[in-house]
Amino acid sequence: MVKNIKRNLVNYLGITGGAIIFAIAYSWFLVPYKIVPGGVGGLGQILFHFFDVPIGLSMLIFNAPLFILSFIFLGKRFGIGSLFGMLATAFFADFLSLVSLHKLGFIKDLAKYTFLENGKEIYSLLPPEDIYLSAIAGSVLLGLGLGIIFRFRGSTGGTDIPVAFLKQKTGVSIGMGYWIVETAIIFTVGIVFKDPKLIIFGYINLFITSRLTDLASEGLPYVKGIYIISEKSEKIKNEIYDKINRGVTFFKAEGGYTGKERKVLFCAMNRRQVAMMREIIKDVDPKAFVLLTSIHDVMGYGFRSRSIDLTEE
Repeated sequence: MVKNIKRNLVNYLGITGGAIIFAIAYSWFLVPYKIVPGGVGGLGQILFHFFDVPIGLSMLIFNAPLFILSFIFLGKRFGIGSLFGMLATAFFADFLSLVSLHKLGFIKDLAKYTFLENGKEIYSLLPPEDIYLSAIAGSVLLGLGLGIIFRFRGSTGGTDIPVAFLKQKTGVSIGMGYWIVETAIIFTVGIVFKDPKLIIFGYINLFITSRLTDLASEGLPYVKGIYIISEKSEKIKNEIYDKINRGVTFFKAEGGYTGKERKVLFCAMNRRQVAMMREIIKDVDPKAFVLLTSIHDVMGYGFRSRSIDLTEE
């Protein structure tokens, strides 16, 4: 019981931290210049810029019906962590805006962050001449914030719901579904604001954000897989046992040209052990055929899984 309470507390604190970074990315860098890397936050910018609806409230306006529809039509169960993540990101997006921080007394001189963009007054950490830097910084922080939220079993709702609709009704893959939904949002914003550059910005920022999200939620790939085809595979196996202390697996194979049966040795190892493996192969059989590949995730003895479980217990 105590363990579960402690774990849940850590998760909520982690989601809160990610939500703060997420909110800073939107409020300080992306929203002022209408930069949209997809998502519900992108749609929220339409309400923000045309009707002065606070960006956090705008995200809630779009998210709330999506959550309701998911329960009605998909039977999709969102955990408390997902609901908490949605509310936290919406709250901090408004609470941490530069105008709000000025009203609360955290920013004394708002004039330093007040600029004119296409004849309209905006509030941004960086001036219009640094819009490219603002786009990059916002995308990096957005990806980092989302990744942290996912890492602590939270979510922000949003586009995963229409993607689920697409998959259920049309049978398209999850990856294709996300591409369709995010593309629709990016193009919608570009058309509504009558600025084709926003579409280009959107795709660039979507790429940066998605990569940083993966990095923050799962970490760097730290496992390598190595396939070895050698006449001296038994000796290489023994050297791996003695010097690297890793297990190996043999696959039965057949040479495509010779038709001869042979063994293919496979071994998973940490990146730092690859150099040692190279030395072993060089010493035992310099003519060995070797394939080295990155492994996304490993589950089992001696390895720590990188996968993120968003389900509630």
